[in-house]
Amino acid sequence: MKFAFFDTKPYDKPSFDKYGKESGFCFKYFETKLNEDTVELAHGFDGVCVFVNDTVNAAVIDKLYEMGVKVVALRCAGFNNVDLKHAEGKVRVVRVPAYSPYAVAEHTMALLLTSVRRIHKAYIRTRDFNFSLSGMTGFDLHGKTVGVIGTGRIGRVFIDICRGFGMNVLAFDKFPARDLEGREGVKYVDIDTLFERSDIISLHCPLTEDTYHIIDEDSLAKCKKGVVILNTSRGALVDAEALLSAIKSRKVGAACLDVYEEEADFFFEDFSGHIIEDDILARLISMPNVIVSSHQAFLTEEALSNIAETTVANISQIFRDGECENEITHK
Repeated sequence: MKFAFFDTKPYDKPSFDKYGKESGFCFKYFETKLNEDTVELAHGFDGVCVFVNDTVNAAVIDKLYEMGVKVVALRCAGFNNVDLKHAEGKVRVVRVPAYSPYAVAEHTMALLLTSVRRIHKAYIRTRDFNFSLSGMTGFDLHGKTVGVIGTGRIGRVFIDICRGFGMNVLAFDKFPARDLEGREGVKYVDIDTLFERSDIISLHCPLTEDTYHIIDEDSLAKCKKGVVILNTSRGALVDAEALLSAIKSRKVGAACLDVYEEEADFFFEDFSGHIIEDDILARLISMPNVIVSSHQAFLTEEALSNIAETTVANISQIFRDGECENEITHK
């Protein structure tokens, strides 16, 4: 069986080649993203394998269906880039609901520590043999209150890490985890209480109609002055313009972003020799209290292996058994 693999990066190939060969699948790698202009590349393939910034809208789905493509295999957890309603009866859609929650949770803490202890600034200074400590004062995480929005696998691992630092955890989730209820140092609260009482807010929830711009002008107004915002989940959870305004007004003390609402035009590519036309992104990156990493929280050897193994298993189940536990449909 043959599969068209879109938005390929060098780090994708080893794991997919390994698990694909074991299952008798052949992946044809394309560097381009899947969209209406590139969908013709999928002609003659049994399925397509796509990532977060590939476009699987109605037009793309119709073309895939016409060409006989049967499966869209997402090698990620999020699926807001897929028109699931339009896909019904045309193509089957599977995803990787979890790969390495430790990868994302650990990256979130790495961003937080880098920000509050000025590690990124120290690295730049000492490379110039500047050993001054002026402007490098941070703060202890121990005893601080962190608000965690979303207590799925990643959120819960992040909570465990925060508890290891002696932090107090306020949690919010539409579907609370029973095993977290009553755990020492963890308390479920309503969203407004979380905004009002948290020193740090970390986002670990999916992007839905309810969570779109969950961090916006209104929610930021409820936060403590100097709050730190962390987002390693989905870019559109944060209204970037509202965040920028809150940073400028000193309401937000720092922001650590691994995702960005309009990232599809920039992330995963090298624009070091170009002028970025997205003024909000450019201004965020220019802020001394903002750290932006390019959607790399997932990028560990373990996570890449898990993603490939699960994706290949999903495809096998669909074609062999006719069903897959990781299939997603419009509800």
